[in-house]
Amino acid sequence: MTTTTALLSMNGIGKSFGTVRALDAVTLTVKPGSVHCILGENGAGKSTLCNTIYGTVSPDIGSMTLAGADYRPRNPSDALQAGVAMVHQHFSLIPTMTVADNLLLGRDGFRPPRGRLSDDLDRIADNYGLSVDPKATVGELTVGARQRVEIVKALLRDPRLILLDEPTAVLDPSEIDALIATCVALAADGKSVVLITHKLGEVARAADEATVLRGGTVVGGGRLADVPLSSLLKLMLGDKEPIRPAAGPRRRRETHSDDDAVLRVSGLDVTRPDGSTALSDVELSIGRGEIVGIAGVEGNGQSELTAVLSGSLTADSGTVTLDGTDITGASPAQRTAAGMAVIPEDRHAEGMIGDLSIAENLAMPRLRQYRRWGLLDRTRMRADAAAAIAEYSIRASDPDAPIGSLSGGNQQKVVLARELSTAGLRVVVAAQPTRGLDAGAVAFVLDRLRDAADNGAAVLITSSEIDELLTVCDRIVVAYRGTLLGSVRTDSPTAATDIGALMTGVPA
Repeated sequence: MTTTTALLSMNGIGKSFGTVRALDAVTLTVKPGSVHCILGENGAGKSTLCNTIYGTVSPDIGSMTLAGADYRPRNPSDALQAGVAMVHQHFSLIPTMTVADNLLLGRDGFRPPRGRLSDDLDRIADNYGLSVDPKATVGELTVGARQRVEIVKALLRDPRLILLDEPTAVLDPSEIDALIATCVALAADGKSVVLITHKLGEVARAADEATVLRGGTVVGGGRLADVPLSSLLKLMLGDKEPIRPAAGPRRRRETHSDDDAVLRVSGLDVTRPDGSTALSDVELSIGRGEIVGIAGVEGNGQSELTAVLSGSLTADSGTVTLDGTDITGASPAQRTAAGMAVIPEDRHAEGMIGDLSIAENLAMPRLRQYRRWGLLDRTRMRADAAAAIAEYSIRASDPDAPIGSLSGGNQQKVVLARELSTAGLRVVVAAQPTRGLDAGAVAFVLDRLRDAADNGAAVLITSSEIDELLTVCDRIVVAYRGTLLGSVRTDSPTAATDIGALMTGVPA
């Protein structure tokens, strides 16, 4: 760090949403040339804090200064003009436009500086290791590639303060390494980075200082050289112990026979719009009560496979059967009626409608059961939603709160509650179900998926977190260049090594 003078100061910041106090007397100092991590469980107020700095949220009370001057952004435009940029946890790109057009949106002038964009992208790639294809259509990119575009878009404005809200949640290990290197390089250039993350290992690698929020209040923190990570974890959790997966190892299912398969995929082929192969002759079957994980670096066909299973993408060839019935051409609604639950990869874009209430989001797939004389029985909807809020420990003021006002972790719990209550549940397809969640929420989600399997459902989980897959799955296959390699039993003493080998393309 080059100086101890504050670049950003927050003094007594408070913000409420209805009866929920999101921020309470928050005081925070970010120094120039530093990486400052904001830590806390889901719903602790981290995103609200960043949105306050960025001008998306107006505080009810308190003040801020930027480089010693009064700072009161009325909107993100004010923040950008002041040199503050933000990369949101949920994507803000327009999927039907190219990367270049997205990067140029909002730039000053009637004729955007398209000619300079290539030079700027080369500079960012050279300095920070973040490369993007300006000609690619955003909607055709992997989740990780879209996140890189978001970060590059923020860096194009050459901000003096950049806010990163859970930026590594969708990145693979090599991309995380590149992002951490980016943070360090930005700090070396005299810029400041505010980084929100649940992963304490990343904090140790990237941060100079950390601040811990709990229940919207600053409960501690300091220089990482002085505060051990174990102390930060205790501050995050308070008096609670981390919620851990169900006690003892899960009962492992023996390998099922073909006749026992609940979900079966045969000969799936998918070609991406750019002509590349997403899936090639994919075969997979999952038995009753079995949990199968798909590991692998993002972009190897996992997203396309879960899209085919959910009915949102049509395969070029191949079949999908559920309990022996061909559902290859079935709509998402028909798959739900057949007992398939889907936890989508991008909950914000595919799993919820932000402006609708929690009750409405929970009821969406089953509105028919709430109809009464042609009208919706909203009293019953709210009562069922209140029960789900309690059962899934969702932090919300009431069932009528917009789901978009919740933290990412609580939004995921709403999606989980809705999908796992699917009538006649037979199959659960969970794509990156723990992405962006804190340790307690991760354990909660994994336990619920275990419960679904123990009740007889076939469960498929795609995840970049191999440790989590080893904890909860019976066996794991690896996505590699559009195919599925191996079938590794997780009770094998060499499971982790075998999965690592498969991820390099070595067959089992």
